[in-house]
Amino acid sequence: MPKVFPELKSSPIIKRYENNPILSRHDVPYEATLVYNAGVAKYEGKYVMIFRDDVRTAYGELKLKGIHLGLATSDDGIHWNVSPKPFLTQEQVQTEEIERFYDPRLTVIDGELYMCFAIDTKHGLRGGIGKIHDLDRLEILSMTVPDNRNMVLFPEKIGGMYARLERPMPIYSRGKDRFDTWFSASPDLKFWGESRLVLGVENVPFANDKVGPAAPPVKTEKGWLTTFHAVDIDYSRGKNGWEEKWQKRYTAGIMLLDKEDPSKIIGMYKEPLLSPETEYEVDEGIRQNVIFPGGMILEDSGEVKIYYGAADTVECVAMAHVDDLLKLCLEK
Repeated sequence: MPKVFPELKSSPIIKRYENNPILSRHDVPYEATLVYNAGVAKYEGKYVMIFRDDVRTAYGELKLKGIHLGLATSDDGIHWNVSPKPFLTQEQVQTEEIERFYDPRLTVIDGELYMCFAIDTKHGLRGGIGKIHDLDRLEILSMTVPDNRNMVLFPEKIGGMYARLERPMPIYSRGKDRFDTWFSASPDLKFWGESRLVLGVENVPFANDKVGPAAPPVKTEKGWLTTFHAVDIDYSRGKNGWEEKWQKRYTAGIMLLDKEDPSKIIGMYKEPLLSPETEYEVDEGIRQNVIFPGGMILEDSGEVKIYYGAADTVECVAMAHVDDLLKLCLEK
């Protein structure tokens, strides 16, 4: 595929797993076309992944037949065993109002596993929060009004309140596709408020379209380390994937938020942490030049595993040391 300009490069501190992708349609024991944008968490001694699976009429075709959320577990966070049936199917959630259910994000809070997700309805796109029971049942706790998505939970209460990052979609007040990252708090995971802006598109040198949460934040000695997705658009771009035109590029950035007030940014890397570069990110799949992190795990060794969807088609992982990530965010 031709180069996308302006060229953007990944930070040299981050290393992609040499055998990426770690999960694709070939690893799923039921109908699967696109396997990506997974939420990943460490839960009860194992790595748990819930991934999005868009089922198309055939590989290479745009027509959508349905969506599954699949479940996989791992002992090392690299090699995955996929459950023999989906965790959740479109048929299980589809109603006269709800049309699609997708993009899971996993967070463990006080030993319980929670999932944020997006739902397309006939009256707008909504974000939801649910509690996962026994890795086989989702209890929905709350859903936003339209339009909101890309929500992620912090893994502990802050100032006695649950906390989340989110990306509302205010078409009229910000203009089409000019979306920013916000913070909200809740006493019970059901009622949300105290909303305030965290990161605007204008604050990210490599974005001109939208910025929003990616993987749920992890706590470090210096603050909350969190990835974000950043999108730039160029209307001169042509066919970059299965669609007639795909004019956007998704990259991953990283920033550090204040421990006590995570609506405050105390450091941010001014270049992409991960930018599409490899064959499976730029030359293959439904939407090329897309990287979207959905999970980040800080290991006891200091290694950080960042799980991301590539080209909206496969699931991958990259690694860096937490000290290097913090240095990126805090360097002037």
